[in-house]
Amino acid sequence: MALLNQTQQDYYNGNDFGGYQFISLETIINNFTVAYVGENKIIPKIRRTDIAFHAQRGMQELSFDTFKSIKSQEITLPPSNTMVLPQDYVNYTKVCWIDDNGIERPLYPTRHTSNPTPILQNSDGEYKLTAVGTTTNGSNEVVLDGEYKEIQVGMIANAPANFSPNPFAVVQSVSNNGGITTITLIFNPDLTGGVVIDYNSAFDTGTEFTFNFYKTDESLLLEKTAIVLENITWTTASLLLTQDPNTDVSNVEVGMLVSHTAFPVGTVVTQVNNAVIGISNVPLVDSTAATNEVTFISTPVNSTTWSNYNSDTSNSTGDANGYNHDTDLYDLNIGQRYGVEPSIAQDNGTYYIDNLKGKIHFSSNIGGKNIVLHYVSDGLGTDEEMLVHKFAEEAMYKYIACAILSTTISGQPLVPRFKKEKYAAIRQAKLRLSNIKLNELIQIMRGKSKWIKS
Repeated sequence: MALLNQTQQDYYNGNDFGGYQFISLETIINNFTVAYVGENKIIPKIRRTDIAFHAQRGMQELSFDTFKSIKSQEITLPPSNTMVLPQDYVNYTKVCWIDDNGIERPLYPTRHTSNPTPILQNSDGEYKLTAVGTTTNGSNEVVLDGEYKEIQVGMIANAPANFSPNPFAVVQSVSNNGGITTITLIFNPDLTGGVVIDYNSAFDTGTEFTFNFYKTDESLLLEKTAIVLENITWTTASLLLTQDPNTDVSNVEVGMLVSHTAFPVGTVVTQVNNAVIGISNVPLVDSTAATNEVTFISTPVNSTTWSNYNSDTSNSTGDANGYNHDTDLYDLNIGQRYGVEPSIAQDNGTYYIDNLKGKIHFSSNIGGKNIVLHYVSDGLGTDEEMLVHKFAEEAMYKYIACAILSTTISGQPLVPRFKKEKYAAIRQAKLRLSNIKLNELIQIMRGKSKWIKS
């Protein structure tokens, strides 16, 4: 039975060019069931779900080091000098930038920097957010001794012990104006919020107390960037905020937290369009005036390590004096280039991958260039990509058979045989997929006979 199910004219009029070299994982499973499963066969009985599981595992394993890597992405590097890892990313094979002639200039990973998580510290170096606040008798408003944009609505304030009935309070609102932060507190013994209970008589006007602020889960606070916008209006019928006149909306980024008593805790920015800011939660109340002030707090800021690496201009493309941010080690003193590390003796640029945050960070000398990422996936991202090259079809059958036999008691005597056959089939698939052509190899080897004159 022929395998082609369309005419040549249909093929050239379609868009599945070159698809004949692949076979779907579904067909692999069907063929394996016919050839290996049944009475008087290697595997007398097994469920199709078991075959599908081992077929998917085989697809993953062979995708990592046997199949051709055909996935890639090209972007123009934004001002942040970072690239988000693709959705189905597993590992990279090559990272490069494209020059004016369309040639890929390889980039090399750096081992001498990273983007660690910045922890917030007070002036004493402790992992705390500490502020001195001045109180007013009979009021839950506290004026702090400076601007503390990291304080968010919903945080816990560890107040002095003479607060009644307990020393804990919840931040109800935050206002930043003229370099001073003013907060209002709700005192509640069970921290569920709602009603101001009572103030101790010692809570006099002008009294100063030291407050410690922390999150409800008591996890460490991280350094964050916050911006305060004025003249913000909103309604409970919309998920949009508007600044009029528009002065600083462009500084707001998607993902920032919205800190204001009118918005539920955890509200974040979902879009920014000119003077309009989209948010994730409906406001609790309408804005009361045209001069409302709202604080937008970023996710944890980039570390000082990354900021310094990103702003370093000591290594610009084409500068023979730069050695990818290791110039302090390899200055142009006499003899200093002897023994230079080859991995940094190039000016294409460097990068490192922050797998925790899912981003690739690039050196500053390639800002704005077109970046190409060649990467490996596991082949299981979508139904359309679950394809096996026909050079590796036999390797898939042997992998599935060996995996099934190794997980059944009755199949143990056959495991050594099929393990050898699996390795042999994988080696054969690697050789076939390496795509070595004799005439190309001969052409390359001809260069070996050239005399190199000094």
